[in-house]
Amino acid sequence: MTTTSFSRRTFLAASAASLFAAPAKPRNVLFIGSDDLNHCFSTYGHPVVRTPNLDRIASRGVRFDRSYCQFPLCSPSRTSFLTGLAPDATTVYDLKKHFRETVPDVVTLPQAFQKNGYFAARVGKMYHYGNPGDIGTNGLDDERSWNKRINPKGIDKEEEPKLINYTPGRGIGSALCYYASPGRDEQHTDGMVAAEAIALMEQNGNRPWFVAPGFYKPHCPYIAPSKYFDMVPMDRVKLVPFEEWEMQIAPKWAYFTLPPHWGLNEKQRLEVMRAYYASILFMDANVGKLLDAVKRLGQEDNTTIFFWSDHGYQLGEHGQWMKQTVFEPAARSPLIIAGAGVKARGKGCARTVEFLDIYPTAVALAGLKDVPGHLHGTSLVPLLDNPNRAWDRPAVTQVRRQQVMGYSLRTERYRYSMWKEGAEGEELYDYSKDPRELKNLAKDAGSAALKAQLRARLDGIVAKRRKT
Repeated sequence: MTTTSFSRRTFLAASAASLFAAPAKPRNVLFIGSDDLNHCFSTYGHPVVRTPNLDRIASRGVRFDRSYCQFPLCSPSRTSFLTGLAPDATTVYDLKKHFRETVPDVVTLPQAFQKNGYFAARVGKMYHYGNPGDIGTNGLDDERSWNKRINPKGIDKEEEPKLINYTPGRGIGSALCYYASPGRDEQHTDGMVAAEAIALMEQNGNRPWFVAPGFYKPHCPYIAPSKYFDMVPMDRVKLVPFEEWEMQIAPKWAYFTLPPHWGLNEKQRLEVMRAYYASILFMDANVGKLLDAVKRLGQEDNTTIFFWSDHGYQLGEHGQWMKQTVFEPAARSPLIIAGAGVKARGKGCARTVEFLDIYPTAVALAGLKDVPGHLHGTSLVPLLDNPNRAWDRPAVTQVRRQQVMGYSLRTERYRYSMWKEGAEGEELYDYSKDPRELKNLAKDAGSAALKAQLRARLDGIVAKRRKT
């Protein structure tokens, strides 16, 4: 997309009523983000990590069981769903480029709410900045998106020298390292994020607000108050199954973690997993403070809640850790939408959706009068009314490895991935028979017709999004 072509786009004066009946009273939006969270919590059925507050959100809305990010890396993913544009439209593929360089006039999600009279504010990480290096700064934020920006900095920054680091050759923002802190919840950065977000809700009760608390956990370094470590008994932590031959299933570009597990032994991997789980529990406790405040302020029936993580996170699947692959654990990302405007309550949705759908869903639920015309996603309101309704939209996720781009199409049953337009290899998995992605069907003659069908669908979506 060129800057010129984008600047000619109009901010459509289309009535949101064509998408969704506008509410009689403007709805608030609590837009809660987490960093590097996978599906290891009780809302998605995890047996060890109990998250009562995320469960509370899900009980009042819809849990999306097949929601996928557009790019499993912080900045490209956040840029995509906050602008409503696929990564190929913004060309943000790394942690350095800002989307205003390529689409300077794009109206972001919080800007759309501002244009409709909302107070829009963020606390902590919403757009990208280095975690933990840029904590306390604006990082790679977008000033135009907000009326107010707050950047807390807690005791966890001071505790970094105390980390146990099993990958010392990597920076602590991309390392398997942890520390059980003696500090209180409110002394940590995420505790401060919750407190500041609550203050914003309290101070702006006389006008509609879009408040976006961006939690830093469970992103590494896995620093959390020690009581959350105590809540995860080591004997209940189990390793993800893995065998060396799994590293030969897909093309070489498919793998991020080399050698497998970055050389950690089983005991070290268990300790890291426990620390990651503890960080999730700490984040959940802070989410609970936000929910309590919404209820205390009498805004529970008038507030729509979005909870998301910017992408999934691998804990040893295929020998991989963290993100930056298009395997299911990295591409699949938590998404829960609840509260005002959501008719289905306590339901799971098995339909395939994308994070590009967040923007159009948010403006539809709020009944905004002016809707941007550039959005690549589609409103999920029909699924919030009936999570089981017919739906035939696949999800596309991409990732770049050493300048080689991989694209992946996910339907409810299959995933087809291609590297460098297929020249560097392909993958095809059937999740009804192979949920762990252990059998690559891409070279099976019997799968040729299916592969061609999925490839054509992927090519069509990618080409369309590159042009807009």
